[in-house]
Amino acid sequence: MTETKTPQVSRTVAFIDIGTNSIRLFVARLNPDCSYIVLSSQKESVRLGEGEFLTGLITEDAMDRAVMVAGKFVELAHSHRAEEFVAVATSATREAQNRYEFLSRLRKEAHLDVQVISGREEARLIFMGVTAAMHVKDERIMVIDIGGGSTELAIGGNGGCSYLSSMHLGSIRLTNMFFPGGLAGPVTDSRYEEVRAYIRNEVRSVIRQAKHHPVDLVVGSSGTIINLCDIAARLYHHGDPERTILSASDLKKVVPVICSSSLAERRKIPGINPERADIIIAGTAIIDTLMQELDIQSLEVTHRGLQDGLLADYLSKMEGFPLLGHLSVREKSVLLTGRAFGINEYHARTVSTIALELFDSGKKVGLHTLGPRERELLEFASFLHDIGSLISFHNHHAHSYYIIRNSDLLGFDQKEVLIMANIARYHRKKLPRKREPEMPELDEPGIEQVIILSTFLRLSESLDRRHAALIDQVYFTGIVDKTVGLTIVAREDCQFESWGVDNEAKNFERTFHVKLDHTIVRSDTTSRDNTT
Repeated sequence: MTETKTPQVSRTVAFIDIGTNSIRLFVARLNPDCSYIVLSSQKESVRLGEGEFLTGLITEDAMDRAVMVAGKFVELAHSHRAEEFVAVATSATREAQNRYEFLSRLRKEAHLDVQVISGREEARLIFMGVTAAMHVKDERIMVIDIGGGSTELAIGGNGGCSYLSSMHLGSIRLTNMFFPGGLAGPVTDSRYEEVRAYIRNEVRSVIRQAKHHPVDLVVGSSGTIINLCDIAARLYHHGDPERTILSASDLKKVVPVICSSSLAERRKIPGINPERADIIIAGTAIIDTLMQELDIQSLEVTHRGLQDGLLADYLSKMEGFPLLGHLSVREKSVLLTGRAFGINEYHARTVSTIALELFDSGKKVGLHTLGPRERELLEFASFLHDIGSLISFHNHHAHSYYIIRNSDLLGFDQKEVLIMANIARYHRKKLPRKREPEMPELDEPGIEQVIILSTFLRLSESLDRRHAALIDQVYFTGIVDKTVGLTIVAREDCQFESWGVDNEAKNFERTFHVKLDHTIVRSDTTSRDNTT
């Protein structure tokens, strides 16, 4: 596992969540002991997904609003002396056909590099953010979060998540679908039931699977659920400001209140956020249906969510942080994905170990300047490089690309998944070029990483061609006269592996602009350590 280095002094990090309805900023000062201090927490409604779910495109106006707000948040974070930005985008961005235009504008105009995360990764981060503030022992917890474009459901305990789901149901999405002209007037009972019928049909599979995971507590996150709890508290519990429980019975009383009101009247309902008045009925229908279908009598309401999960995830990667379990979320995800496709773990670990030795010694002699993040991606891509063999050995590198690219690898953003998929894609056969059809979504640095890391993987694969783990150690010795030396320490004759290195010599030279000269040294070692 690659850990985030624990700062020797305090470090300020800004976390930005670009959602379908709003953009959130969370700035925290992280201390060497893994504690933190919140410096700023901001939220601005931009309605990025307004109209998108009917056309598949983020509108120009919505894009302008989001880029402007993101730029202001970046400036605010800099005023707190933020040294690092962790920014993610969710449903509206990941589904938009023009998402690359949006991401490019964020990079150029707001000076913000944003990673698009999958729905299941969003669910995992929300669960992590919610439960990070809870004392979880043996309880099983369900977390439901209703966003503008999607609804996430996660079930788990102190060992992580056992079930994750992201449904194409959100307050903005359903409002656009069922009330395209807007929600200026009341909503009839029959219309509300039409919305709920649609939701029931969409969640049928999720409900069936979720029921196989018994839970002790249900927690509701998001503005919709918070607003419904506040309305119920004001109307039926004497305005109790400390109330954090939304019961099914209270919700049944709130529904006719908001549905029978016009938009102007809804904005005046005690406890409601006026900015949410036009989309709250769709959001209410979602939680109403889920509570009924899952037989949830009440849920605990929290203000925590995705941005808290980004912070918790960041902290969990710092050295010294009390991690839950032996393996990280990334390690577990990669291992389970590999095992699901029946990879040869012995060969995978051997190749991965050799690849990291090449990476580390290559950095020492000046072949590259890549860092810990790229090293970790090489490690995981090397472990999964043969995963496509289950489909067909003949073209397994292409199948490996497809499987990695389309797997919901938890703990990774979409760019990282794409880099790993391409590293595996080019571990054999043709070499990666900057204009390959598989890599248009990667920026120039990402493509360069694929070229360098796949070159290391190709060499590593060559050094275990017989899957016999004959190599005890490999390392670059230095560059002299535009030639880099490579020492291969082997326990017995490895002529076949030596030929493989010779076959990769031209590819290596094309990548690093130096020639490769390898030497084989016999060792007395009788076994190779393949421990994780």
